[in-house]
Amino acid sequence: MGDVLAGFQTVWEFDTDSVLIRFERGIRTPKLLQALGERRIPYEALSAVEVTPGKRGTIVLRAVPRPGADPLMDAADGQLKDGGDPYRLVLPAERGSLAEYYAEEIRTALGPAAATAAESYLVAAPAPPLSFKAYDGKASFDGKAVSFRWFWTGASSAKWKAGDQRFRVDELSGVEWRSPESKGGAGGSPKQGRSGYLRLVEHGAEGGRGGTDGSATGMGGARTGTGSGAVASGSAGAGSAAAVTRPDHDPAAVVFGLGYGLVHESLPFAAAVLEAVRTSTPDPSAGRARSAAQPGRRDPADIADRIRHLGELHTAGLLTDDEFSSKKAELLAEL
Repeated sequence: MGDVLAGFQTVWEFDTDSVLIRFERGIRTPKLLQALGERRIPYEALSAVEVTPGKRGTIVLRAVPRPGADPLMDAADGQLKDGGDPYRLVLPAERGSLAEYYAEEIRTALGPAAATAAESYLVAAPAPPLSFKAYDGKASFDGKAVSFRWFWTGASSAKWKAGDQRFRVDELSGVEWRSPESKGGAGGSPKQGRSGYLRLVEHGAEGGRGGTDGSATGMGGARTGTGSGAVASGSAGAGSAAAVTRPDHDPAAVVFGLGYGLVHESLPFAAAVLEAVRTSTPDPSAGRARSAAQPGRRDPADIADRIRHLGELHTAGLLTDDEFSSKKAELLAEL
């Protein structure tokens, strides 16, 4: 089509086989959209397009991605607020006829597979390396493996005893992300403001781990449940009889909190890992007992990072002066 349609904080540029969605930078643009920058969406990744009334004299043009076509939307699994939905274009109501025109143009470009789940991802996830700070540790992804490095001040004793973790993508079958903006704590967390988590699902553990609804986001495209992580792999899904490990006790998970694991940081991370998992070759030996480095002497950069984290908690009033000094001294003793 070669046309450009500009809305509030978002611009759609139409091509013959795709639409390039660009997000403006500014205080009114949701941080997730700013973090994404722009995304190219092939028409084959879409199942439909809708035009609906918006709020306060606006009209909304929204493309509907096919299940399994976009790792970001698979990981989000319906948890995004309308303002953070990267497939929405909000326009003044007087441009409703124009929105209907472009909606019909997109519909004519949809193929016969639009009504089915995609067999592979058609929209690219944010590229690694990626990292973010959760409440109890730092998560890093280099494209080949995910690493969790626990914070002494936030990690549970179970995680601290298990040691820092590293998971190759070929050892994983899925990713489970629960928004930090969701209501309720993460697995009975005692800290006020803590909510949400990111959990890695290893091969053979799909039924043994899961969120509060027992489901997981994996390599398949079929929905088997509702709520977070309803896209499942293999036999994983809601209703599993296996015990569910609390995220704050699970070494394969990091929990979010007030100012930690924010949507614009943790969701792109989850999408990148999910894309890598889906394109990887499973490790036949995955599921074996994991050996992790036990807490002990650490390199100076690690200690410095942990002390900075202590300082953040101290500044936020979550640690007293005595607690800060005591914990700092314990970390320095590990050098």
